[in-house]
Amino acid sequence: MKPADTLTAALRAIDGKGYGAYKSIAGAYAFGDYTLNIDYVQGDPFATPSRFRAVVPPDVARLPSALLGNKVQRNAAADYLNRRVYEALSAASRSRGSGKSGIIGILRPGQQILERTSLQISQTGEIVIRLVGGLPARGRRITAQPAIAMLIEDIPNALRRSFLPDSVDLEALERHVRLAEDSTALRDQLAERHLVAFIPNGAILPRRSGVDDRPLPAAEAIAFESPHSLAVTLEAPSRGPVTGMGVPVGVTLIVGGGYHGKSTLLRVMEKGVYDHVAGDGRELAVMVSGAVKVRAEDGRHIASVDISNFITGLPKGEDTRRFTTDNASGSTSQAAAISEALEVGATCLLIDEDTSATNFMIRDARMQALIQDGDEPITPFIDRARQLFDELGVSTVIVMGGAGDYFDVADTVIGMKAYLPGDITSEAKKIAGEYRTRRSREGGPWSLLRSRIPHPTSIDPRKGRKSIAIKVPTRKRVLFGTEELDLSALEQIVETAQARAIAQALAYGTGRWIDGQRNVSEALRSLGDEIDREGLDVIDARQIGEYADFRIYELAAALGRLRSLRVDAASTA
Repeated sequence: MKPADTLTAALRAIDGKGYGAYKSIAGAYAFGDYTLNIDYVQGDPFATPSRFRAVVPPDVARLPSALLGNKVQRNAAADYLNRRVYEALSAASRSRGSGKSGIIGILRPGQQILERTSLQISQTGEIVIRLVGGLPARGRRITAQPAIAMLIEDIPNALRRSFLPDSVDLEALERHVRLAEDSTALRDQLAERHLVAFIPNGAILPRRSGVDDRPLPAAEAIAFESPHSLAVTLEAPSRGPVTGMGVPVGVTLIVGGGYHGKSTLLRVMEKGVYDHVAGDGRELAVMVSGAVKVRAEDGRHIASVDISNFITGLPKGEDTRRFTTDNASGSTSQAAAISEALEVGATCLLIDEDTSATNFMIRDARMQALIQDGDEPITPFIDRARQLFDELGVSTVIVMGGAGDYFDVADTVIGMKAYLPGDITSEAKKIAGEYRTRRSREGGPWSLLRSRIPHPTSIDPRKGRKSIAIKVPTRKRVLFGTEELDLSALEQIVETAQARAIAQALAYGTGRWIDGQRNVSEALRSLGDEIDREGLDVIDARQIGEYADFRIYELAAALGRLRSLRVDAASTA
């Protein structure tokens, strides 16, 4: 390890030289209270920025040990510090020449508290901060003085404002950690209380816009209030009793007029699988960890998925126990999404009629009379929802505004009016009794799904000379090798860093866990177990700060959307 002043001397020595001379500064430098590692030096001022890693020893950081005792605490503490570092580096980042010269940054956290590789805290309290920066140049010639200002002054000052004990608001840090603990504890209580979701009184559900995940300003928002009949009180370790609406297991409908908050409530539930930051409005709104949002997705690829519980007897004789297509319809894509979620252990399905195929959700009595059962290959979801819970223990929460036939299969009906919920189950059941549907139940017994064994050779991240060529412009779009992967239907991916980690995990796991012997569930769970043991860094030997933790459900969904994917059918699962 070299003293920091040798970095200054090295930069002065290469002033005015071609950009490639920057390669000579790679290495580790002691800055007294931390070590700066220059791990990767970009080859051009217009290329991907250089990667730096700051390591802060425990005796310098002096983080309270009471906040580092378990993974939830460490991840929350890291999330808090990541936000501070992001703000400090953003203030120091500015153009210092051509291309990306002078740009300084770190992964930007969203509204969720997630494990990220951008900032990690060990059990001993060591902090590892991974950031990027564009080394300054004019044209393609090194400019030493701006580089010295960036590496010797601006980055150190920004980091020290973020991690030194005198700079960190320890009370705010503790509140952040305790909030994550409380949220996790509430989620852990759901199963024992026979609930799938909990929304606390006072929560702010609406977001500012479709592209701004922050809460609607308090002056414009209506605070959530549970109906008395659905009110439950859960216990949070730090803040004590928390009262709100408990959504029971089983089949739940969310109904109401247009623009009254039906889909907004469902979106709060789908994001409740994550912990949220203070002030988000959803910080104690939690959902069971096995909840998966499913929707129709015209045109997606399906690789040998068993959709036979929903679709059989197709006109062209396709085998729906091993259904494969490069251009799925709305109904086949939604059936596949459900089967793929169940394949990896989903315990609750979240469905919005607005993003569903109508013929998949319902076939009313008049349509049944017109189109005979033998001519209709689709068993609508209304005839499987009850079965899913009674036979498999899988709950469903459905936003439904246009099909009252669902009253017959629902356990709970929540009516949204002006963003406030009401328990209107008894009214819905009364209406179901007075206006009896004449539709006939369709479909036979639920059949066990056939498991699938993915071919590792069909998962290929290579492109040209690169053994792994992955680019992730947004959380909805992944360039994986030579193909483009559309993740826009996976609404529970909340950060681009998660999509990036999912793509990298698929590349890493192929040949290791996705080995042609294990089925999808076994392979992806084994991969997930390794990541849990070793940390997210295991998926990328470069140990870069661009990844965020993800769930097996989105990993499986991404795998299923690879158009190159080929699988063998195994035994029933």
